[in-house]
Amino acid sequence: MGLSGLVNPYTITALDGVAYGLLLFVIAAGLTLIFGVAGVFSMAHGTLYLAGAYLAWHLADGGWAGLGLALAAAVLVGALGGAGLAAAVRPLTDRPLDQVLATLGVAYIAADQFSTVFGAEPRSVDPPHALAGSVSLGDYQYPLYRLGFIAVAALIVVLLIWLVERSRAGAVVRAVVADPDMAAATGLRTRTTRAAVLVGGGVLAVTAGVLGAPVIGPAPGVDTTILVYSLIVCVVGGLGSIRGALLAALGVGQTLTLGVALVPGAAAFVLAAAMLIALTIRHRPSLAGRPA
Repeated sequence: MGLSGLVNPYTITALDGVAYGLLLFVIAAGLTLIFGVAGVFSMAHGTLYLAGAYLAWHLADGGWAGLGLALAAAVLVGALGGAGLAAAVRPLTDRPLDQVLATLGVAYIAADQFSTVFGAEPRSVDPPHALAGSVSLGDYQYPLYRLGFIAVAALIVVLLIWLVERSRAGAVVRAVVADPDMAAATGLRTRTTRAAVLVGGGVLAVTAGVLGAPVIGPAPGVDTTILVYSLIVCVVGGLGSIRGALLAALGVGQTLTLGVALVPGAAAFVLAAAMLIALTIRHRPSLAGRPA
């Protein structure tokens, strides 16, 4: 059986699900670390993605130089956004409801400013000219940029897993997650670690906005949609778990894309049902009477 026999419309849809899932992972990885390490319930994370998408629309000109400029700006904006968030929520430590309300207010203000500056209509972002075409997969054409994005996102996955699980900085992060009081007693600067995670999460989210803009372009309401899906990924994958976030993001991506293909108009209900099933299975009692 040749490639044309293996590739069908649902194969293409599943590949879209991989691209969408990896995009959600790059966004949600920072959020799950922010939740798990810094203990910050940030409702402004989708706003950071939207900022990156607007950066891509404004700076990317179809060339590699424009994309590089947008990515450099994303690092700067993400770092400033993360640092600003760290400063804003510092007086609200151990007050999760106040954190939610404060960051939600930031998100609403930012959304209003985006609409004022960039307009209320959706914007489309073209990929670099070198990746603007398509490639043949059997009898179907698939956007080359999405394949390129899958490759870049996979590299980000590997780097994040290495950073969290193998590097010294990752060991510090894991120590703060496991027992912040003991980590502080051993001389680790837990407050600095939390602030660094907020900065890193901001950089990831804005960078995801730049890279993902040709897939999910900037428009009013995109920040809310991205936030909701990211929260689902974090909850299903487990707060602070990079590998869990990866599996959850891929599952959400497949559920959404295949849901749209199989039951148009009901993809959100399919996702909600899948999320409930996943949470029920993950927390079902074991024979010892503890969660499985």
